[in-house]
Amino acid sequence: MAYDEELAGRFRGVLDGHEGITEKRMMGGICFLHHGNMIGGADRSKDGDGRFMFRVGKVNEAEALARDGATIMEQGGRRMGGLVFVDEETCDEDAMKNWVSLALSFVATLPAK
Repeated sequence: MAYDEELAGRFRGVLDGHEGITEKRMMGGICFLHHGNMIGGADRSKDGDGRFMFRVGKVNEAEALARDGATIMEQGGRRMGGLVFVDEETCDEDAMKNWVSLALSFVATLPAK
């Protein structure tokens, strides 16, 4: 995975105005956190495909996977429950706002770190 400033900027733009947001380089890309809990991130895959990752929680996983462009996150052949990848092509501005809203609704239930 590789960092991509354009994708990071799109994610950052949707989070603008939310309190408690920080950024951290992780997993080869960049992740965004709310009071220390990961919301999601952005990167380019080894194939060069842009994608976003959202932490929606296991409770929201079925809803998330029913949305266009969403796939379950896998790393090292291991399924990462509650985390989804979304192709950049299917994530226009409105979709991005909806994804961030879903992720924030889950992360808001977690204690601050």
